[in-house]
Amino acid sequence: MANSMKEHLPEIEQERMKALLDIEEKYETGALSLEEAKKELALRVGKIHPYHIAFVEQNMMEADDDECVRVDMRMTLQLLDGILDTSRPELPPSHPLMHYYRENDEMRKLLLAVEDLIQYPMIKNQWLELYDRIGQYPIHYKRKQNQLYPMLEKKGFTRPTTTMWNFDDIVRDEIRDSQKLLNETDEDKFIALQRTLIDHCRDLMEKEEAILYPTSQALITETEFEEMKEGDQEIGFAFFQVEHPTAKAEPRHAAADGFAAELQQLLGKYGYNSGSNDKLDVTTGKLTLDQINLIYKHLPIDISFVDENELVCFYSDTDHRIFPRSKNVIGREVMNCHPRKSAHIVREVIDKLRSGEQDRAEFWINKPDLFIYIIYIAVRDKEGMFRGVLEMMQDCTHIRSLEGSQTLLTWAGETPEPATQTVEDEADDTEGVDEITRKTRLKDLLKQYPGLKKRLPEIAPEFKMLSSPLGKIIAAKADVQMMSDRSGLKLDYLIAQLERLTSELKQ
Repeated sequence: MANSMKEHLPEIEQERMKALLDIEEKYETGALSLEEAKKELALRVGKIHPYHIAFVEQNMMEADDDECVRVDMRMTLQLLDGILDTSRPELPPSHPLMHYYRENDEMRKLLLAVEDLIQYPMIKNQWLELYDRIGQYPIHYKRKQNQLYPMLEKKGFTRPTTTMWNFDDIVRDEIRDSQKLLNETDEDKFIALQRTLIDHCRDLMEKEEAILYPTSQALITETEFEEMKEGDQEIGFAFFQVEHPTAKAEPRHAAADGFAAELQQLLGKYGYNSGSNDKLDVTTGKLTLDQINLIYKHLPIDISFVDENELVCFYSDTDHRIFPRSKNVIGREVMNCHPRKSAHIVREVIDKLRSGEQDRAEFWINKPDLFIYIIYIAVRDKEGMFRGVLEMMQDCTHIRSLEGSQTLLTWAGETPEPATQTVEDEADDTEGVDEITRKTRLKDLLKQYPGLKKRLPEIAPEFKMLSSPLGKIIAAKADVQMMSDRSGLKLDYLIAQLERLTSELKQ
């Protein structure tokens, strides 16, 4: 590992840390009572900060994928009461860490509502309304895994990736399974799962706030936190919107900039002028760096490249990106970009592509109204040496729905000629929109105003995801009221903005 945690923290006294670990282990095994352990801590350790606990876990304990779930945080906090500073940091509301705290505060309120409802006979509508909110919370984990964890890895703190990620996914899956059971009206299983979700979610939030966030504050610089804001904005937030000035400008993504910078550095090494308007001799033509980046940005597929050292070097920054990415993934070990439960599959794919036993590995996700195709391809040079792995991902839902042949030009949004119209087209239940109300269906608006989808992000960045495969499913079911609830925009304001856009599109 290039960096050690110790390089980024105030001075760490190893003897105190050894004493802390020794006392914790004796307390957990019953060799010391709570009272005896607390006396030992006061005598041998004294006051500590959350990053001391993180340092001990990272450097003095063997990693255990299940430890984050297994360790009882309340028991730990009881032991460390009086010597561990557990106060919430005083940071500006716009600070990335404060968004995590704010999401947790909202989730705690929702868990109280869950606790209240499980005491009474089940009224499905009440639960559906509650889970419409709870279902937003997993984006909290997406930001942690794609933004915070990569930054901590660079500082030598890999424990969140190796252990907490598993716990993130457990809670995320419990939320997803709850939604599924609610739709299936399996009341007994649903209620039983709520009790588990409450315990797991609260425990994970305590681990985040007692150790993860304060340690992040100690390890990550304010400049680095400021740089994280753009990636946070792209992935999004649960329950609320966050205004970030740079998000309104068309970003030149760091991944693309990094790729361009590497090319420029290579050209400079061999004495070529590396200005962005200079033509580069690529294999089958000549392109400028600007053209190369534009091509990647407009590809109808998503691609990522991992080099022979298993480091993520590049991904295409497209508006239709299927899964979230952020600039913090660049330079990250690819094994750390996946949850532990799927690490063995990633390992097998890379090993077999590297060895030459296989040249590609295919996966696909097949759900109602959604088909995602994923392929991993071994990249080799002309001597046959392994140079990395290219990942390609494509939403093939539309392609799979095509029937017959189309040899005449039909633009997107135009109605095909009757002879080429499919049964699915004839069964279209969209309706014309005369007035926008809270019950107006989004699919009706998009049908009547084909250019609306591209302009919806002007109202709120969250609407950008409607261009993704999952967003297409949401768009088919959403109405204006749901758009208001999901985005956090007031209903009257949203309707006014929709009326403005549709009016402009009529002109």
